Amino acid sequence: MRTSRTLLFISLFSSLSMTASAQADTTNGDASLEKMLETGNTPKTEYVSATFKSTRIINGHSIENVGKGILDFRISHRFGTLNTGAQNFFGLDNATTKLGFDYGVTNWLMVGVGRSTYQKEYDGFVKAKIWRQREHKNLSFSVSYVGGMSIDSRPLSSFSIPAGDTYYFSNRLYYFNQLLIAHKFNNWLSLQIMPTHIHYNLVDSTRDNNDVFAMGVGGRIKLSNRIALTGEYYYTIDPLSTANGSPVHNALAFGIDIETGGHVFQLLFTNSTGISERTFIGQTTDSWSNNGIHFGFNISRVFTVVKPKDFEGSRNKIW
Repeated sequence: MRTSRTLLFISLFSSLSMTASAQADTTNGDASLEKMLETGNTPKTEYVSATFKSTRIINGHSIENVGKGILDFRISHRFGTLNTGAQNFFGLDNATTKLGFDYGVTNWLMVGVGRSTYQKEYDGFVKAKIWRQREHKNLSFSVSYVGGMSIDSRPLSSFSIPAGDTYYFSNRLYYFNQLLIAHKFNNWLSLQIMPTHIHYNLVDSTRDNNDVFAMGVGGRIKLSNRIALTGEYYYTIDPLSTANGSPVHNALAFGIDIETGGHVFQLLFTNSTGISERTFIGQTTDSWSNNGIHFGFNISRVFTVVKPKDFEGSRNKIW
């Protein structure tokens, strides 16, 4: 049943892509070909840009990278759940925060590191563009790979360790691999699917597998040049039975992106406390059905570390 739902997601995404691509043919046909042969020029490949506004959809990665020499400083904040009631100001008394730094090594390669207050987690990743969607091409997609690891740095007193057992450092390590496959249908609609693999060196129960697979679906609807709606959902195949002693649920999030100059500010609602892939995809323990919803926000601010050659000698103060 779980596998069939995942296949349904993929089929729906592919169907939408074929329909939208078939509606727009902006080539000039034989006239363009004849002109090209007369002049001896080969057409320049044009690629789709700005599939998403930021390098993240909400919690998870989007197809976008920061450019070469650009540093993206990110602040991610998740309050407690709404169902904690007025005593905890509907979750605003509690918070999880993550600080992250993403850097564009080249225009196709990005690396990043982060630190989250949730489980005192450190994480790092590498993200590479594999293929870019081309303009005026049917069934054209953008494809990227992202992979990384995280470390749970809580003190030993935070873990339930049976007497006589040794808690190895490797028990704190987690890994993830993900493909990002996206298509920008037009100026206002973009969709993406995210097949994901997560490896847990240690799980709560012997009934659980150390490897968890999930299929994510995300998208953006552009409302104006500066405002867009976003959403993402991760369906976990053969999920962990529990995480930190609580049942596990699929992650669902909605957000609104607001661009203000060099900032991208996002308001969001999600049922996930954690902000790394291994926590929000495989270890979400809150549910939308019982108001286990976290209000939060993401802030992205970019800085130029290495000045592009095109701007050498420029007096523009932003460089």
